[in-house]
Amino acid sequence: MKKILITDVGVAPAENVIKSWKYLNGHEEIIGVSRNPFDLISSQADSKQYIPYEYELGKKYKNSLLQVIDEEKPDLAVFMNDREILQASLFRDEILARGTKLFMPRHRVIEICTNKYLSYKMWKANGIKVPKTMIIKDRDDLKRSFELLGDNNGKIWLRHTVGAGGKGALPTNDFEFAQHWIDIYNGWGNFTASELLQSSKTVTWLSIWFEGDLVVAQTRRRKSWGFGNRTISGVTGITGVGETYSDHIVDKVALDTVLAIDENPHGVYGVDMTYDQNDFPNPTEINMRFFTTSYFFTQAGLNMPQIYKDIILYNTFPSLENKMNPLPDGLLWTRDIDREAILTTKEAISKIVENKI
Repeated sequence: MKKILITDVGVAPAENVIKSWKYLNGHEEIIGVSRNPFDLISSQADSKQYIPYEYELGKKYKNSLLQVIDEEKPDLAVFMNDREILQASLFRDEILARGTKLFMPRHRVIEICTNKYLSYKMWKANGIKVPKTMIIKDRDDLKRSFELLGDNNGKIWLRHTVGAGGKGALPTNDFEFAQHWIDIYNGWGNFTASELLQSSKTVTWLSIWFEGDLVVAQTRRRKSWGFGNRTISGVTGITGVGETYSDHIVDKVALDTVLAIDENPHGVYGVDMTYDQNDFPNPTEINMRFFTTSYFFTQAGLNMPQIYKDIILYNTFPSLENKMNPLPDGLLWTRDIDREAILTTKEAISKIVENKI
């Protein structure tokens, strides 16, 4: 029996990957690790191990992870948050030397994709449509950003260069508020300001590549942000309702976005795009992991985590009539806290609204 080690278990992104692997009776043994014992206890992994590590990761994390690998001898290791992906990539040779496979991009690609400003510079240099953005090193930069980037109401978009879930995101036209916001995050030099996009209109293009060839890609647009009314920005990184969607412009932008950073893509690439005021999708980041709602696609008939592990463990590739957006448009995935997500359709929702069921 093959073994797969997966990190950051017990929370939605990793658990939905595990559920996808177990879907239709997957036969690998899943070893889950986490720094949070409360998350571990809720995980569906077959076995679980606690890995202590400091906030910024480092030697303690490396030693803890390699010890688990030495004990369990997994055939594949999968990392499920951006900080861990970047950190583990630094000692990938030591992981591979132990006989554990990895399916991830080159380290330099990961460095760029986990830093939103580095990504922005690469895309801009390659002629990809992105919102004008600048790094905010001090208060003079912040003042200049309002002058150069503000919309008709003087608003700009602030966000942290590293982190998920809308970390540090703030739309504002108030200089004093903006500087206090950055102070709270101790973020001078680690925040960007950019032109305001339509934060309520976003799409994600999730893809798997193998040695430069696209294996499969599926687009999902976000109908709503979960708990968006609890944040200043309206952005949480949590999809409330997602919908399968296809658009040739989105496909073209996503392909260009990936290839601008990595000429030989290998692994998972999730391209987040937000529409500008002219309704054109602008890339905002690439994640090198499965997004939170990957089980949505599995339930709909496209098990991307299974495709991923079958490629690297068994050299088995999917037979797909369409590798680009194989799922039908209009499938909905509705989510909320403390209940199972539901797969439905736009038609079913319309019937409810029209009181036909």
